[in-house]
Amino acid sequence: MISRMNRSQNVNLYQNLQKNYQQLSTGKKINTAADNAAGLAIAQKLLTQSNGYDMGTRNAATSQDMINVAEGSLSTISDSLQRIRELSIQASNTAVYGDDDRAAIQQEIDQLKQSISDAGKNTQFNNKNLLDGSMKSSHVASGPDGSGMDINMPDAVLESLGIADFDVTKDFDISQIDSAIDKVSSARSGLGAAYNRLGHTINYNAYASYNITASRSRLEDLDYGAAVSDMKKNSLLQEYRLMMQKKQEDENGRFIQLLRFNS
Repeated sequence: MISRMNRSQNVNLYQNLQKNYQQLSTGKKINTAADNAAGLAIAQKLLTQSNGYDMGTRNAATSQDMINVAEGSLSTISDSLQRIRELSIQASNTAVYGDDDRAAIQQEIDQLKQSISDAGKNTQFNNKNLLDGSMKSSHVASGPDGSGMDINMPDAVLESLGIADFDVTKDFDISQIDSAIDKVSSARSGLGAAYNRLGHTINYNAYASYNITASRSRLEDLDYGAAVSDMKKNSLLQEYRLMMQKKQEDENGRFIQLLRFNS
């Protein structure tokens, strides 16, 4: 009976030591569900949340990059429109410029219009057109559960800006250019607001992920000082039990030899 108890105690000590070694090798208190079933379930939920926030942060940052690409093209379009307006005012000066002069001015305007058309039709991010009207609304999954915000991408092709047929060699209205400039400025303002909102989301996600990760760390991560102390204690107990078990076996052997001698 005593021998079975000793063996059981030795097995328990051995298992505790194995657990100590596993914890020290992984740096975690919870390595299997048996270590802490409730703690493991909570830690996994926290991990799901922090991973969601981290991915939401990456999605938001990538969307900011997309906005930068679109805003850069809109800036180029805005510069071209400003130059077209200057040329239009120049062409309006009929006191100095004649038909031939206005035709020459129109050649430069046509080149600027082509530049605007190229920017509107060919600006892409991840092979998706941004400014041709095909991507009016896009969802940014910036939240930990896939929720987030929608970004409205502008339509900056010549037809949408209302200047496809603008020609200073014919009757023209500079207010068409003014309207186009206003549209582009409004689009840039909207994209800037979306960019800033994404920036706030990134900051919040980073803060939330940090605190959730810290909470999970308190559940899972190992206190190395306490773990080393516990391992040394279990190791000493095992050595002591083995030593006492050997001593007891030696005493039993001598007792048996004494009985045989007396018999």
